[in-house]
Amino acid sequence: MLGTFWQVWITLITVGSIVGCGILIVYTSRGMRKEETTETTGHDYDGIQEIDNPLPRWWVFMFWATILFGLAYLGMYGFGNYKGVITVTVDGQEVNWTAHNQWKAEVQAFDAEIAPLYAKYSSTPVAELIHNDEALQTGQRLFKSNCSVCHGSTAKGALGFPNLTDKDWLYGGQPAQIVQTITNGRQGAMPAWEAVLGDEGVNQMVNYVRSLSGLKHEAALAEAAAPKFLQNCAICHGADGKGNILMGAPNLTDEIWLYGGSSKQIEMTLRHGRAGKMPAHKEILGANADAKIHLLATYVYSLSNK
Repeated sequence: MLGTFWQVWITLITVGSIVGCGILIVYTSRGMRKEETTETTGHDYDGIQEIDNPLPRWWVFMFWATILFGLAYLGMYGFGNYKGVITVTVDGQEVNWTAHNQWKAEVQAFDAEIAPLYAKYSSTPVAELIHNDEALQTGQRLFKSNCSVCHGSTAKGALGFPNLTDKDWLYGGQPAQIVQTITNGRQGAMPAWEAVLGDEGVNQMVNYVRSLSGLKHEAALAEAAAPKFLQNCAICHGADGKGNILMGAPNLTDEIWLYGGSSKQIEMTLRHGRAGKMPAHKEILGANADAKIHLLATYVYSLSNK
């Protein structure tokens, strides 16, 4: 709601302008001739003379029609705190028209119209639905609208954002696990180990972690870090370093690195930790969220199960 000052200000500007236009038309019409003439106003512009004829009647009527239209528009759509007489249906109720309510009404109408399409796919399991081209295309559109900003339009991710086209899954790549990830989100947390390991310990652990995936490393430093890994890291990544999908701990024995596998990148991870977050999309997707999640999960599942 607008304050009193702004309400009065808007009313004076809006209504005053329209009324002023009407007064101007009346005032100027009184001094005009009623019939056409050949007399001039005395003005001469490079040989072009201005004849003192009245405005065409259709032109004057057009001015008045514009003023009436303006008043009718204000009465229908409102101005300031006055809501107008037009209403739209939002959440099953008739409410006064506003740009926001109009948008909500159109979105809800579209959601209601498209709901049967989503319902048609919801009854089919994800593993079967990946063979339905129309379902995959719908899932792809949902992905590009909601997920591509992080995972990329090709779903191959980037540093800190998982590649969804391979077989490496932090929280599991089965349909139910993907649905849970999309629905509720995920919160990854890799603690900082600099204070615990110290500079020398971090350097040793970098070499040990690189040794797990067969990357170039110094064997002596890696061997020195092995007991520290079992003591500090195995609880999440496992004694063999192959990770744990229940905790979202990555497999350190493959060639896939969420935050990079170079010595510097691993050192950064060990020293300062990482905090990755996948937002919950249950509320983000709005109406028909469960059906949309089902289609999104189908598309994501299809990327690594061609």
